[in-house]
Amino acid sequence: MALWMQSRWRKLLVLGAGVILLLVTILASILFGLQQFGLSDLWLAYSQFDGSNEHLIITTTRVPRALTAAAVGACLAVAGAIMQILTRNPLASPSIFGINSGAALFIVIGLAVFGSSLTMSSMIWIAFAGAVVTSAVVYALGTQGSGGFEPVRLTLAGASIAAFASSVTSGMILINKDSLESALFWMIGSVSGRQLDQLLIVLPYMAAGLLIAAMLSGSLNVLALGDDSARGLGQRLMLTRALSGLAVVLLAGSSVSAAGPIAFVGLVVPHLCRYIAGNDHRWLLPYCAVTGAILLVAADIAARFVLMPKEVPVGVATALIGVPFLIHVARRRKHA
Repeated sequence: MALWMQSRWRKLLVLGAGVILLLVTILASILFGLQQFGLSDLWLAYSQFDGSNEHLIITTTRVPRALTAAAVGACLAVAGAIMQILTRNPLASPSIFGINSGAALFIVIGLAVFGSSLTMSSMIWIAFAGAVVTSAVVYALGTQGSGGFEPVRLTLAGASIAAFASSVTSGMILINKDSLESALFWMIGSVSGRQLDQLLIVLPYMAAGLLIAAMLSGSLNVLALGDDSARGLGQRLMLTRALSGLAVVLLAGSSVSAAGPIAFVGLVVPHLCRYIAGNDHRWLLPYCAVTGAILLVAADIAARFVLMPKEVPVGVATALIGVPFLIHVARRRKHA
């Protein structure tokens, strides 16, 4: 009992330190970039806003960008942790549901139909609709058949739908080259230029997904033991999987609609957090949320300085981190 309490307090302290580090990282994201600011500039921008260029950059660009990166990173990391348990695949991430490719396909279709008249708010809703539709199709295909739910079937269905959607997207871009620039903005993934009202549109869905994930944390621990053990412990497997899928759709769908298909956050962060918090999802999910937010905000800061004065999309920065990690995990699992 004493050892458990000691471990619990240690995890709480580490989680608290992570929250403080997240706040520091968000503050650095607001202050640092092509144009540098001080704490006094941030304070005056909200306490004595004068309409100056500096105050406008802070309130309309830097703060929304930092908050969007933190929210998206947290949601993608939690979605990835759920996906790795749901599919029993350590290399799983939200893209396995076809969410990224589905959202990008719907955006390209919207741009081809409506052209320049399509507003950013409309694009967010279209991307979210694409994520929801493709996820529902993948989940339906993964649960069909006499064998019921099978992780391998779900993985193959997701990979097939993702490949199909990507192929159709590429074909439509080639046919309608006018939409290429706007489509690439979503396909690469970026938090640059996001406005606070755009984040507020998807924030309720992010909050709902995180709430469902928190409520399922104990059930995910049981699900990780295997179907037979979970049934023996009275776990309602279909309900747990359905709610888990809903949480992934809400978290990843809203993230993709807000910032585009940012890859590897949902893959890397759960593995890192398991080294610290273990496999108990009551701790793992909060750790993933905080660490995912830190990772994406930090990656966005780093992306500003790589080719300054130009900026690298944060999706490219996360790929530079994620690809070596993916190779490492794949090789480790192969040798194991």
